[in-house]
This record gives sequence, C-alpha cells and structure tokens, in this order.
Amino acid sequence: MTLRPFLLSVPVLLAMSVGTGVRAVPVIVNGDFEQTTLTSPNSAQITTTNITGWSTTGYNFLFFPGTATTTGAKPTSYNQLYLGGSTTVGASNYFPASSPAGGNFVAADGDFSVGAITQTVNGLTAGLKYAVSFYWAAAQQTGYTGVQTEQWKVSLGSEMYATPVVNNPQQGFTGWFTQTLTYTATSASQVLSFLAVGTPSGAPPFVLLDGVSIAVAVAEPASWMTLVGAVLSVIGVAHLKRRSSRLARLAAAN
Repeated sequence: MTLRPFLLSVPVLLAMSVGTGVRAVPVIVNGDFEQTTLTSPNSAQITTTNITGWSTTGYNFLFFPGTATTTGAKPTSYNQLYLGGSTTVGASNYFPASSPAGGNFVAADGDFSVGAITQTVNGLTAGLKYAVSFYWAAAQQTGYTGVQTEQWKVSLGSEMYATPVVNNPQQGFTGWFTQTLTYTATSASQVLSFLAVGTPSGAPPFVLLDGVSIAVAVAEPASWMTLVGAVLSVIGVAHLKRRSSRLARLAAAN
C-alpha cells in the first residue's frame, strides 16, 4: 500500500467535513415575517393564513416597525393592544422601533390563549444536526402591573429545547437576545414550533420573535478528533507496512 493515493484523498475528506458544517439548507420560509397580508396597524392578530409560511391559533400578533408602543395591534375580538416600554433612547426599558432583523416581528402571549407558531421545514436529512437561530425579547401588555417571566419553548419534530427564562420588570422591555438551538433531524420534513411561556397569570407577558433561520450545524470537536485519529491510524499502518517491506528486501539481498 502506498500513501500517495490516500494522502490525495485527505483534502477531499476534510472538504466534505467542512462543507457539511457550513451549508445552509434547508431554508426557513419568511423567517423575518415580512411577507404578510396584514396591514399596519390594524388586524394584526396572526392566523393560519395571514403570515406567509407560518401558522398559529394562539393569541399572537405581528407588529410593524415602531408600532408596538405607539399605534399597537388590533386583536380580532378585543381592543387595541400595546406593549410597554420607552421610546426614549438610553432608557432602561428602551423599546427600539425595529428588531435586529430590521422590520416586522411577532409577539406571543405566554399566558392567555397560548398557541404555538409553527412551520413545516422540508429538505432535512435524517441524522444530521441543524442549528435553529433567532432573535427574541420580552415585554408586557400596557395597562397591567407586576413583574413577569418569559421564555420560548422551541421544538423541531419531537425534540424540544427552551430559551433561558427572563425576569422582566413591570412595563419593561428586556432588549433583544440572540439564540441558537441545535437539533438532530429524524426525517426529511419536521414541524418547527415556537411556544410562548409566561408568568404570572393575568399580567400579560409577551415573548417576541424575529429573524428565524436554520443551517446544518458545524461539526463537533469530537467528530474532528475522530476524523484526525482515523487519518493518523491509516498513515501509521501504511508506514509500518512500507518499513517491514523494505527490511524484508534488505534481508533477502544479504
């Protein structure tokens, strides 16, 4: 056995490994919530049809830039809904006009008429790990008092993980967080689900969401160590075989 053919194949193996870690398929449809039939600032409660790619039956809303604390959103069965927070830059509860994704965002009640926001993700490969990334924040509906807690429970298929629980002061705004959760696909198509969770009951805690994306997760360090170990092992075996063969030829010549 010679090393040359094997060594020539090593860059290919490494390229395949790196490629598996960075290719960003499949794609979340309308992960920034910009594609919608809703119009600002009225009729902004999300249904199963008015946000492209997403469905929900919960008390969840689409806010357009700058409307959360000003013009608000109109539920289908209640009065206009606003979120607490200051529009003054530098205030401890400053609520910027837009999310980090730059436009519309979703706000979901984690206590009243709770219902997940879902999308079926296609093009997955069973056994591969996928990183789901998104921006999230927490706020309280205006007109209510008390400290709240908020978080998202996020599922891909039957696998569920949660964001940290945040404690939000009365009429506060937490600021935006960046979150990435990693899942292992079990089939080609699975439901991605965001479920708002909030406490206490009766103090409407809202969890916000924007900029949802998915990508194949980067190979874990253990995977790299396994690959490197396999390469070194094969090189070592080939070297020993070549050395034994050389010694045998020298012995025969003497």
